Amino acid sequence: MSHSRAHRGILLAAGAMASALALTACSAGPKGTSGGGGDTNFVTNTGGISTIAEGERPATDGIAGETLDGGRLDVADLKGKVVVLNVWGSWCNPCRAEAPHFTKVANDLKAEGVEFVGINTRDPEKLKAVTFEQDYSVPYPSIRDPYGKIILNGFPKGVVHPQAIPSTVVLDREGKIAARSLKALSEKELRSMIEPVLAEKAGGQ
Repeated sequence: MSHSRAHRGILLAAGAMASALALTACSAGPKGTSGGGGDTNFVTNTGGISTIAEGERPATDGIAGETLDGGRLDVADLKGKVVVLNVWGSWCNPCRAEAPHFTKVANDLKAEGVEFVGINTRDPEKLKAVTFEQDYSVPYPSIRDPYGKIILNGFPKGVVHPQAIPSTVVLDREGKIAARSLKALSEKELRSMIEPVLAEKAGGQ
């Protein structure tokens, strides 16, 4: 009996650990894809948020496409502002957990020159993604990326992993990658990514 109880306890502990990990990020990468390694110059702090020093930051490789509302958006047009890119899917529970924080911070920092852009991925049914944005009163546009092409091709190798949803990347005013997180973020964590970049002088090296 004791052996049975011990075995059951191990299974329960393993299940709890798996549930905790599931709350951090969704796994949705198709077979055979990988964000790769790459020399990205990221320095990761204890909170799982990575940063790159000024002068060492890579640029994105072109992030543009049709938005969920039928328009077209090119992130390159936002140069001169701090840009927050959030990769999300309506099927992803951690994305739902962080959505209210993104809505609040986006509204709070709009007047300070911070632009938010979503990248909606793995959502073949557009309506589900649109409903997600309505449910959380998301005030910024999202580019449709149902097959993950922007994730794979729009960022330098190793910056964003297709398996890590949600992911967040902060671009400085030069359009270069300054910070990254591969997990769901609290409001405090999100602000901690943005504020140092926002405090930088435009054109600083």
